[in-house]
Amino acid sequence: MYIDGVFSGGGIKGFALIGAYEAIEARGLQFKRLAGTSAGSIVAGLIAAGYTSQEVYQLLDELDVKKLLDERKSWLPGPLAKWLHLYWKLGLYKGKYLEIWLEEKLRIKGIRTFKDLPPQTLRIIASDLSNGKMLVLPDDLEKYGIPWWSFSVAKAIRMSCSLPFFFEPIKLYTGDGTNIIVDGGVLSNFPMWLFDKENVKKVRPVLGIKLSESFQDHERHQINNGIQMFEAIFETMKDAHDARYISRKHEKNIIFIPTKGVLTTEFNLSEKDKLALIQLGKDRAAEFLKRWAY
Repeated sequence: MYIDGVFSGGGIKGFALIGAYEAIEARGLQFKRLAGTSAGSIVAGLIAAGYTSQEVYQLLDELDVKKLLDERKSWLPGPLAKWLHLYWKLGLYKGKYLEIWLEEKLRIKGIRTFKDLPPQTLRIIASDLSNGKMLVLPDDLEKYGIPWWSFSVAKAIRMSCSLPFFFEPIKLYTGDGTNIIVDGGVLSNFPMWLFDKENVKKVRPVLGIKLSESFQDHERHQINNGIQMFEAIFETMKDAHDARYISRKHEKNIIFIPTKGVLTTEFNLSEKDKLALIQLGKDRAAEFLKRWAY
């Protein structure tokens, strides 16, 4: 049976999405259209390219996650260099390794640009800070004077993964100048609205996989210092748009995977913890699918 799928962002916690995909696959469900943000865009992109859950697991198992933290070389002392890179490059890490890795893995399946995928198969969320608006890739590329069919899928995913201040943003050059593109989670971390709209009959069942508690059971933010306040602002910013859209009616089609205790940027996660996340995603999805009335 064909369904449409939406994968949320969540950084390194995205390992849980692989486990969920395995349970979905085991149920005999296949994705016709996919959407994702940040880590969810990586998983959605690999699925759209034709990778099975076992293949995705193998790819990420072989990946040295620490290589994603590709710092720029500098003759300056460590802390000073980091601040200068953050000031001038707008991010601590280049993020180039992630894009190269994605290009390589997608090319194996014959995917380079969006023309290599059936129309509407994959949609990715990014945030255009220069123009202050959400960017749906590849749909919105024509507005920038860029042919959607010629745009790199790997670059689109890299755009969606540009966690502010952590990875350098992508610069999208157009006739109007340079546009600074960052993580899609800034504006929509869980774009289920792409496929499940009010008063619009769905073409097929839509299943969402979200790395959090249910919206009603959102964990209360503890704010006792400036860093905690920044984290709370970013978390609120990520979830506000989607929380307003998703009601109890939509929640019946969402697999919630609570990943409390794991940080989005915890790239030094142990192998044991990675496997635990994958198993958590698999267990939550399998439990949900037993009662999913699609």
